[in-house]
Amino acid sequence: MRKFYLLIVLFLSFNSSAQINEGLNPEERAYLFHVVKKSPILDNNFGRYFDYQGPEITFPNRTINYDSIEILIINQPDLLVIRKEEIAKSAKGLIAEAANKMAIWELNKALLAKRSVAGKLKQYQNEFNRFNDFLKEELPASAYRMKDGVNEPHPKIYTIINPGLSADEKVAQINVMRFLTIDEQLLTLSAINHAINAYTGERALEIYLHLGGKVEHFSNVLIAAGDGSGTSGLLEEREKDERGRWNKGLPKAVGLFPYQLTIDRKVVKRKTIEKIETRRMAEEVFFTPGNNLHTNIHLDVWGYNSEKQTTVVIEKNGLTYHLFGSGETRFLSPDSSFANGATFQSIINDLKFNKIADLTDKISGKRGYDYWIEYNKKKQDATEMKLQKKEKEYADLGYTPISTNKKASRSVKKSKRKAIKSGAGGFDATPTTNSQRSDRKKLQNQIVHLFGLFEAYKAKIKQLKIEKEKAIDKRAILERRLDEFKQWMGRDWATYEEKDGFYMFEDSSTFDILTQEFQFKPTKEAEEFEVRLIAIPESCLSKSADEVMLHINVMDAKPNYDARINLELNDVFASDKWELPRSLFSLEDSVSVQVFFEGLLNKKTKFSMTARGQGIGKWNGSQTIKDYKPVELSSYPGNVSKTKMDSTFLRLRKSEVMIKLNRSISMEINSYTDQVKSNITPPNSEIEVAMKKYGLSKNEVLSALRTAEIMRVLKAELNVLAGQYLSREQAKIVIDRFNKAWEKIRISVGRTSFKLSGLI
Repeated sequence: MRKFYLLIVLFLSFNSSAQINEGLNPEERAYLFHVVKKSPILDNNFGRYFDYQGPEITFPNRTINYDSIEILIINQPDLLVIRKEEIAKSAKGLIAEAANKMAIWELNKALLAKRSVAGKLKQYQNEFNRFNDFLKEELPASAYRMKDGVNEPHPKIYTIINPGLSADEKVAQINVMRFLTIDEQLLTLSAINHAINAYTGERALEIYLHLGGKVEHFSNVLIAAGDGSGTSGLLEEREKDERGRWNKGLPKAVGLFPYQLTIDRKVVKRKTIEKIETRRMAEEVFFTPGNNLHTNIHLDVWGYNSEKQTTVVIEKNGLTYHLFGSGETRFLSPDSSFANGATFQSIINDLKFNKIADLTDKISGKRGYDYWIEYNKKKQDATEMKLQKKEKEYADLGYTPISTNKKASRSVKKSKRKAIKSGAGGFDATPTTNSQRSDRKKLQNQIVHLFGLFEAYKAKIKQLKIEKEKAIDKRAILERRLDEFKQWMGRDWATYEEKDGFYMFEDSSTFDILTQEFQFKPTKEAEEFEVRLIAIPESCLSKSADEVMLHINVMDAKPNYDARINLELNDVFASDKWELPRSLFSLEDSVSVQVFFEGLLNKKTKFSMTARGQGIGKWNGSQTIKDYKPVELSSYPGNVSKTKMDSTFLRLRKSEVMIKLNRSISMEINSYTDQVKSNITPPNSEIEVAMKKYGLSKNEVLSALRTAEIMRVLKAELNVLAGQYLSREQAKIVIDRFNKAWEKIRISVGRTSFKLSGLI
């Protein structure tokens, strides 16, 4: 091990100026080191490549004092060596995350300096001028004022460019600027948002490149969603690390994350009320790079709320991929399990199965409005029939003549007997006249009662219909909201399989929980896709939704860019030969080889080796791959010496050695030839027999022989380097493990494979 570090010191002595002066000033380098070391996900992936060579400063509890080390590095820049060649082999998205944090830190410093005492801005004048130029690109004309003959943004505009303000506070401040209409206020806030994203995106790209990153397509976006009130999400921003510890190494600037804004217009008592509101769902549209490059999407959550599940949706060609926040950490994964608190799916379920279902039951359920309307209609109809019958009876009485009976009625006779018995006497029992007055009065009372009952049923039906219409309208509103929520989440959810935190979706897209990177499979043509950030409301009926912030980075990724060792041997072999004329490893590979050896020392880490003779290759736009339908040429067309070195042929004569270290260690060796027919003579009869049996071409055999030669040299060199870099005991473990896998390998070619002994 000591030999290794001596070798590294020697290597760095030749490269120190290139490593230290990577385009960042001492303060930027010190802060970047601080950010990486205090962020577990960054430190675990490439923290070792920020090589601090100064004294260790600790707190009384023996934890490292990075604040003091940061100051030390600023004053003595040569204490920190940034190995950008090794950082570049790390996860692209994590490099972009570190770059974005530094861009936010810079912008935060510049904007705070603008609002501070005179002279403070001088240190960050370049950064502020850059931001100001982006601001002017979209600021409306009414937001300018003439000063000293120069048209500049109104001074009041800068009062709302304060990272410490919530979105609601910014809206409230701009609302009192009477020189702006509400539409111009919206344009002004949107211009500020544009300037923030333009600055951080451009600066993050510069820092990404300074750290050794390579990219052709780079998009860096900050978004926020929620009601903009600035509650717990603002308090739980990324100034806390993944364990909830307060972290001074991370920038406090969630106020820089732009909300997508709309104007809410309502008419109340013939008066239009207008208000700028933040959206509860933020969305950004991107494009894949095409050219058979991977699309690498890195997601970095800020403003994390432990009581509400962060929800991010990616959608392409109608297929949606869902990423959910864990209950314990800020990290996302397709696993939707969430122990406590609200999830967006629970909001959807409450809206669908409770609120809408309850209204549907009230409308058309067993005892709903439809039932009671029908019940009252039947009662009304029955009452109407009775009413008509009584009215007819009453009408019939009008045609009945009045009659007088000469004989007294029974009641009169009874009264007469009582009178005689009591001695009253003088009772005159006159004949009875039948005028039907009592019958008429009785029918009148019945008709009045039935009419009142009929009107009561009629009023009840009318009221029930009004209530039903209100319920239907309310249900329609909720159904529209449900449909909107479902659109946010997507209709067609992609299924996936998971192993060790690596998720493979049904269309071969992937998500790695260790790097928070989502990748679309390569496509030849560029395709549109969308990323959505959803704020979880307090309830399905509430407009209140706690905020969440998200950093999205989208860039292209060449296949195997993250291989810790990636040796590309372009046209190193002589024509129809397979002797390797050069060494595989150089001093620049020392760190990568050491990391590979460290992986082999961990016997729990699986180690696999794959070797192929790929035969004729073809270019797919980003790399050389096997041509499964090759057309061999008898010779190079035109000027042979010129055509042979043309890129269309040259890039096909390629061999490669790739070693990836992630959850496991995988080594892959491939060799390709161009499409010109080979004239080699098979070196032994076993190969000749296999060529006839499996229909192998000479180009396939040639590529297999070259792969075998690379493996022979690979073994020899790694065995020597293990003895140089490691202790004797460690070297023995590494050599034994590597050689054991090497001896078992078979080189695949066409429909068969060969043992190494049959080719070497």
